[in-house]
Amino acid sequence: MKFLILAISFCFFNIIVSNAEGVYMADDPENTIQIELKDGNVIIELMTDIAPNHSNRIKELAREGFYDGVPFHRVIEGFMAQTGDGQNMNGTGGSSKPDLINEFSNTSHLRGTVSMARTADPDSANSQFFICFAEASHLDGQYTAFGQVISGMEYIDNIKRGEPGSGTVDDPDVMISVKVLADIK
Repeated sequence: MKFLILAISFCFFNIIVSNAEGVYMADDPENTIQIELKDGNVIIELMTDIAPNHSNRIKELAREGFYDGVPFHRVIEGFMAQTGDGQNMNGTGGSSKPDLINEFSNTSHLRGTVSMARTADPDSANSQFFICFAEASHLDGQYTAFGQVISGMEYIDNIKRGEPGSGTVDDPDVMISVKVLADIK
């Protein structure tokens, strides 16, 4: 009987998600994102304590389906993969929502860090974001880091790279779907 109660409690307080590697368990499914790519699923833990407004924007847009089918329009080898332009699909657009005020922090941009893209205006982040392939400490304190890849980084590594310098990608890979784990049944 104790085993049954423990098993039920375990399932009640955790959501289990299938991915290409098997099963992934999220401690906080409301603040965890799944990006479906051609090779498998990427799981991102949102840093709501560090960047609550940016985390909420990502969840809001994911729930609207805004990111589904959106390309990785700028991918620079050894640096990052940028996506999130669900308006123009080429890096020149955002969403219909207002830009966000920055939530810069002392969070380091490491391999797997997910951070908001922006223009030269520090308060211009909207929907675009990037995932770091490697440490990028020159971005620390200048871009809002809001998440960390905790599973599936090998699938990010497989994203088609862009032209040297600009990172512009011809026939880019896309995010097939982006979902909040709490919404996956």
